[in-house]
Amino acid sequence: MSEQRKKAQIKSLLALLVLLGASAVMMLIYHFLVPQGTAGAKAITVEVVHGDESAREFTYHTDAEYLGELLLAEKLVEGEEGAFGLFITTVDGETAQDSLRQWWCITKDGEQTETGADAVPIADGDHFELTMSTY
Repeated sequence: MSEQRKKAQIKSLLALLVLLGASAVMMLIYHFLVPQGTAGAKAITVEVVHGDESAREFTYHTDAEYLGELLLAEKLVEGEEGAFGLFITTVDGETAQDSLRQWWCITKDGEQTETGADAVPIADGDHFELTMSTY
C-alpha cells in the first residue's frame, strides 16, 4: 500500500471519529436542554378553539409529564406519528382539512409552542390552547 493511500485512510478515519464525537456531543446537549415535564399530580386547562371560533375548555388532573401523552389518554385529540412526533389532526371531534390548509396550532398562554405536543412539558396550573388555524 502506498504512503499516500495510508495517509488518506488515516484522514478519513480521523474525520469519521470527529463526526461521531460531534454527534455524541450534540445528543448530550439536546438531552440536557430539552424541556422536562414535571412529575407528580397536576391540574391543567386546555382550551379548544374550533374553526367556527366556538371554544370549549377542559380541565384535567393528571400525572402525565407531556401534553401529547395527556391529550391522547383523554381522547381529546387524534393524530399521526411522524418524524417529529405526534401530528394532531383532530381535536374535540373536528378534523383539520388539508384541502382547506387547516392545522391545529398549540399555544401556551397565547404563545405558540416551539415543539410538537409530545415534547411540550406540563406543570401544575398550565393553560394550553388548541386552535384551528389556516396557513
